[in-house]
Parts: sequence; C-alpha cells; structure tokens
Amino acid sequence: MEIIKNAIDLFLHLDEYLQTIITTYGAWTYGILFAVIFVETGLVVMPFLPGDSLLFAAGTFAALGSLNVWSIIALLAVAAVLGDAVNYSIGHYLGDRAYNIKWIKKEYLDKTHAFFEKHGGKAIFLARFVPIVRTFAPFVAGIGRMSYTYFATYNIVGGISWVFVFTLLGYFFGNIPFVKKNFELVIIVIILVSVLPMIFEWWKHRQEAAHVAK
Repeated sequence: MEIIKNAIDLFLHLDEYLQTIITTYGAWTYGILFAVIFVETGLVVMPFLPGDSLLFAAGTFAALGSLNVWSIIALLAVAAVLGDAVNYSIGHYLGDRAYNIKWIKKEYLDKTHAFFEKHGGKAIFLARFVPIVRTFAPFVAGIGRMSYTYFATYNIVGGISWVFVFTLLGYFFGNIPFVKKNFELVIIVIILVSVLPMIFEWWKHRQEAAHVAK
C-alpha cells in the first residue's frame, strides 16, 4: 500500500518534484529524465512510473526556460526507443518462460497479447500512448518472436511520436494560467485519457464475451 501511495503522490505532484530536481541537480536533470523514461519503457516490472505526465511536465518547464525543449525531445526519444529495444530483447530471451515468473502479472501479458491480436504490428506504435500496455508491448513482442526489423520500425516511429506529442503539449499548454493552477487535475485527465483505449477494449471484450455466453 505504501508503494501505491507514493506512486500516486508522485503522479499528482510531479510538477513539484520536477521543480525540486531541476533546482537541485541542474543539467543532471536531463540524465534523470532519461533514466525514468528508459526504465518505464525498458523494464517490464516498472509500468507504474510516470510516462505521459512526466513528458508533459518536462515540456512545461522547458517553456519556462528551465530546460531546453529540443534537447528534451531528442534525449527522451532515444530513451524511449532504447527502452523498448531492451524490453523486446528480454522478452525474446525469456520466451514462454516469462509466463512462469511470479512477479510478472499474467493478466497484463494476456491483455497486451489481445492488443496485438487486434492491431498487429501497429500495436507497438499504439501502445506508446497507453500506460502499462506501453511497458508490456515490447516484452510480449519479444516473447512472440516478432521480427526485430518489423518491431524496430514501429518502435522508432512510436517512440519519437510519443515523446514529441506529450512534450510539446506541455510546452504550449502547460503554462496557461488555468493549467498551472489546476496542474494535478490536468495530470489526472492526461492519465484518464491515456487509459481510455484500454478501458474501451476491456468493455468491448466484456460485451463480446456476454454475447457469446448467450
């Protein structure tokens, strides 16, 4: 429960945490942001780290002059692409043995697999914009022995697009007075919008299952 509480606090007060990091570590902030995005996308056990909201917050501080927006986009795009590549490699190495690892939730693997079944290779791109699925998608692609060349194409395009979109959203809208005053609410909205595709797929699956049951 303590981990969940800390994770929620991190998400809701991301602007305060990032401000403290920038003030304390200066240029090293770029390295810290790189590490967080890399771990969130590259290690299947870390799906709870901030992704979309962190990019938005970084863009907001870039607009204030605390960070360079183009350095952020370039650096974090590299982190996102490398993270997915490492995640794919781990899944490829483990293969079906991954389903027997206790600390990896099978339900997440199954949901991601279903996501692949519906969208095919495009799932790698689309998953970038869906929390949790974003972390599990490259891992499942590796388990399923997806061609690396095929995977890499969607990985690169998806990683760059994801970082570009959310960073610039923060850059252009993060310092609007209403957004600044209601930053926590905006972060919650970003998270909710991000998980909407997953909720829709869950609802659709429930409807189809109910129909089959009849």
